[in-house]
Formats: sequence, structure tokens, C-alpha cells
Amino acid sequence: MIKNGKGGGNTKTGLVFEGETDLGTFLSQQPGYKVIGEKETVFFNGKNEEITVRSVYYNGIKVAELYKKYEFYSSFLKKLEIDWEKYISKRLLPDDSIFVIIKNTVFIIECKHQQVDGSIDEKLQTCDFKKKEYKKLLSKANLDVEYIYLLADWYRDPKYRDVLDYIHSVNCDYYFEYIPLYKFGLPVPGESVG
Repeated sequence: MIKNGKGGGNTKTGLVFEGETDLGTFLSQQPGYKVIGEKETVFFNGKNEEITVRSVYYNGIKVAELYKKYEFYSSFLKKLEIDWEKYISKRLLPDDSIFVIIKNTVFIIECKHQQVDGSIDEKLQTCDFKKKEYKKLLSKANLDVEYIYLLADWYRDPKYRDVLDYIHSVNCDYYFEYIPLYKFGLPVPGESVG
């Protein structure tokens, strides 16, 4: 992989989400995709509230919803009528997340783009705990959860071999510099949805 270059070897789709851009921006630039901020009214804690959902459409069919940081709580969990404080003691803020409707799966994406040693190194070891917390949060909605790190090439250094092995051993995942679009189970431009 060339530093600041494209994702390289994804011959299946040719589409890769790189950590240097927002997932919504990336998707909206792909043929057939539109990302639209939509207002919805939800009933939460005994009252109606208006939320904004970033909906992802492919060829006119809604395929996913996107949530960053606090939106995960202020929109997604409210839409699901989930009061997070009843399930976990502290909020976790995903760098990015995508709810893929056809897969009934929420993908939590954490971007780690470090260029020097530091405390971020140790955060890679927390994926099992965080994935379990997200599963607790979403258990009421019966949604699957996938936890993915989007890592800078910095983490290819052999000193990270043990932590990268650990990430896989607890059923989490990681990619360097990009995530192939097919990982989310989203349609590839040129395909029909139905």
C-alpha cells in the first residue's frame, strides 16, 4: 500500500472506504448511492422527539443508516427506543457506525491513525469489552454487532502482531488503511437490490 494511496488489492469490488474520509461522504460519491439526512419522529421515554437519520439509498432503495459519535445515542438508540443507561454504565462513542438493514447488523468502526507510540496502542486491546457493551445495548433490538478497526499502516509493525492476533481471537476485525465495501454487505454499483 502506498502511503496516502488507494486501497490496492480489492479486486472484487474496486471500492474501498479509507479512513481519511467520512463513510457517508464516501458512499455518496459512489454510483447509485445517495446519503440523505431525514427527519423522523420517534416515541422515546414517554414523549415524541424529532431525530435526524442519515439514510443510505442504493438505486432508490434504503439499504443502511449512518451514525457518528453522539448520533448513535441521540438518533439510533432513540429510534430503537433504547435508553442506554439501562444497559451500560458509560457511553461508548463510535468513530463511525453503519446499520446495514438487509444484514440486520450494526458495524462499529473505530479509526486508529497513529504515527508514534502512545496510549492509542493499548486501546486496541479493548475491542472485546466494547463489542460486548454494544451487544448489550442492542440486544433488545435483536441486532448483530460487528466491531472493526480501521488502522493506519503504522500498526503493520511486528510489535503489534500479538494485539492483532488478539483482535481476531475475540471475533473483532481490522483492516489497514481501508475497508472493502463488500465487508458491510452493501450493494456494489452495477448490482440490483431486491
